[in-house]
Parts: sequence; structure tokens; C-alpha cells
Amino acid sequence: MDKLTPQQRKKNMQANKSKGTKIEVMFGKALWASGCRYRKNVPDIFGRPDFCIKKYKIAIFIDGEFWHGKDWEIKKFDHKSNIDFWTRKIEHNIERDKEVNNYLLNHGWTVLRFWGEEVKKSTNKCIQIVLKAISDAKYKKTKQ
Repeated sequence: MDKLTPQQRKKNMQANKSKGTKIEVMFGKALWASGCRYRKNVPDIFGRPDFCIKKYKIAIFIDGEFWHGKDWEIKKFDHKSNIDFWTRKIEHNIERDKEVNNYLLNHGWTVLRFWGEEVKKSTNKCIQIVLKAISDAKYKKTKQ
């Protein structure tokens, strides 16, 4: 049974953003401050990464825990209403994420995925991972 009225539920669901979330803005500012230049939500890259560094073929995704199924095997039984819908939806998102990762990796991209809470709690650690990926990509380019 849903605790919210249909109008309240509708308002909550409409408030969910697919891009430009607070966590993405925070991550983008930290990435920019580190000297990294990027593009956001580039439509011509498969999977439309949240952040993209085309020069080094690095795609960065910041995934929401609910929508992308963090600890899904444990949490899939937490839904109290519309269980079939949410199970299909989130499992489809997980499969799509795998498909996007495989496609980009097979086309020479480095794929970095961070959970929203991971970015929120340790932004600097996430930025260091990105900077390391850039460093590795630069090293690969000099070896070619």
C-alpha cells in the first residue's frame, strides 16, 4: 500500500531529474576545479554519459542508487507497491548499463561509473580516479 496519495506520488516522480542533479553539479564543479575539461550529456556518444572527456575517450556516469539498482539482489524485495513494474524497470536499467559499458569498452573508451552517494561522500576520491584515468590515457597515447 502506498503511503502517498496519487497526486503526491506524481509530484515526487516528476521531481526526479535525469540530468543536472545536485550530485552531478557538485561533481562537475569539482572536476572543473581540478583542471579537467569535459562535456555533459553528449548525445552522439552511446549511452549519453553524464560527463565525457572525448580527447581521452573517457565516459563518466553517475548513477542513482535506486534507479540503477545498487545492491539489487538485496533490495529488490523492498518495494511495497507496483512490484512487477519496479522490478522490470530497474532490472532493465541494470541490463542497459551493462550494454552501454560493453559497447563503449569495445570501442576503446574508458568507462567510469560512480554511485551518487559515493560522489556525495567522497568527491575528491572520485575526482582522483578520473584524473588517474586521464593520466593512463595520456600514457597510452604516447606509447602508440
